[in-house]
Amino acid sequence: MQPSLRICLLAEALGTAILLIFGTGAAVVDAQTHALGHGGVAAAFGLVVFVIIQSLGETSGAHVNPAVTVAFWAMGRFPGTRVLPYMLAQLAGAALGSFLVKLIAGPGSNLGATLPAHGPWQALGIETFLTFWLVLVIFRVTSGSKEAGMLAALAISATVALEALVAGPLTGASMNPARSLAPALLSGVWTDWWVYVVGPVAGALLAVAVDKGLQLRPTAGAMPPG
Repeated sequence: MQPSLRICLLAEALGTAILLIFGTGAAVVDAQTHALGHGGVAAAFGLVVFVIIQSLGETSGAHVNPAVTVAFWAMGRFPGTRVLPYMLAQLAGAALGSFLVKLIAGPGSNLGATLPAHGPWQALGIETFLTFWLVLVIFRVTSGSKEAGMLAALAISATVALEALVAGPLTGASMNPARSLAPALLSGVWTDWWVYVVGPVAGALLAVAVDKGLQLRPTAGAMPPG
């Protein structure tokens, strides 16, 4: 039985809140204690994504990311009437998660805000590429016989952890407008915030185009394989 929209929205809000609590929460804890290190923060993001997919994926799809929702809609795999409600639920969940992180943060904390290390244009390119690859991986492991299961969740969460590990020091490796806008809203740190909206959306739409190009189509007059 298909879950109702209300249940799906609750799952998206909850999942995005959990993403912020454990993902940006790890960044805040490390800033205060230096106990996790950059690798630990990257691992926290990957682990929480895995847990969210495994626990909420069958309910709402576990998008927890407006760029992912837009990508699934553009791919024809998600109804347009649900795009805006999903995005609003994700933003609300992210704001809740960031608010809870703020309760444990020290004075002046940016709550895990994503900030460019070397200027907005480099960050824009990096965020576009990171989101492109993440969404392409999502498309490739959630189609056909691979649509459900632990291996798909592992591939997606490993991609998040890998990208956070490599690109985190450069941009924060957001790949997710909700993940970036919530800490900006709660901390008041809005430096180059537009990068983390434009980049992920552009990267997600690029992934749609590339995935469509990678899909096998019979060529007129071509011999079948085998």
